[in-house]
Amino acid sequence: MSLDHALLVSLLEKPSSGYELARRFDRSIGYFWHATHQQIYKVLARMEEAGWVAARVEAGESAPDRKLFSVSASGRAELGRWLAEPSDPEGVRDALMVKLRAAAFDDPARLLPELEHHRATHANRLTAYRVIESRDFAGVLDRQRALQYQVLKSGIRFEQGWLEWCGEAIKLLHSFEQEPPRREKK
Repeated sequence: MSLDHALLVSLLEKPSSGYELARRFDRSIGYFWHATHQQIYKVLARMEEAGWVAARVEAGESAPDRKLFSVSASGRAELGRWLAEPSDPEGVRDALMVKLRAAAFDDPARLLPELEHHRATHANRLTAYRVIESRDFAGVLDRQRALQYQVLKSGIRFEQGWLEWCGEAIKLLHSFEQEPPRREKK
């Protein structure tokens, strides 16, 4: 997936200024696709040049004028083309997994603070997702909201899996506390 497509989706959900888009992105798509505000502005400019988005200047009464971006017909066509394009599942690239393997050659307890940090981070994110779920997805949902909820449910399950895994890993590392570190064979 490219940031271009993520921004097209966000703009279809609600035409926005670059600033509004970056803030909304952080609170929605940003949970699973990271982008800096600088990257968002750069991609918006590129998409405007390509004709995928159109911008109109909105006069500000008490603030400076702002550009309001919306998706053009060619942007919708590009999103449709991308939607039909096959994509492979993303692989995992996580330093914690390498550190866990490295713990076999050192004191595994040294990794406990990091695992506790990961567990707390995932617990906080799960709490945030549950708040969003109860606030935004009660009752009958239209197609757009039902699909957004499906994405949120994926995030909830991801965080639940991480919490379960962190608990197992922490328990395992505690079980090694009495064991001496493994030495290299000569």
